Amino acid sequence: SKFSVVNSKVSTGSYKRQVYEVPSGKQLVDQAVIDRITWATWTSVLGDEVIGIWSRHAEKADVNCACVSHSGINLVTGDDFGMVKLFDFPCPEKFVRTCFCILTTKSTVDIMVLYCFSRSRMMEIPPTLNL
Repeated sequence: SKFSVVNSKVSTGSYKRQVYEVPSGKQLVDQAVIDRITWATWTSVLGDEVIGIWSRHAEKADVNCACVSHSGINLVTGDDFGMVKLFDFPCPEKFVRTCFCILTTKSTVDIMVLYCFSRSRMMEIPPTLNL
């Protein structure tokens, strides 16, 4: 199987997941090849592996970010409602319940979440940092 160091996954504004070879930039379109890739990191809100992060009434733009833990067993998301949610990963079933949910802000702002290199902490990055 391929390892993600040689591939890059992007999510487009039209909510399509596209995979490219690095450094050639050639788009991979063979789903069998894409399915064999073992990703070193996961930050996409798109894909069969994360269908469960979308609530029954969510719109496409409601979930802003996702990050899988280094162990590959948890997924944290951030959304337009200031919620940070923790899921088991993968979560391929629709409308799964979160393992943990916390309201981080009262306003509707984009937030970004990621796991720290220590692998034991998760952090929220407010949009004002302009990362």
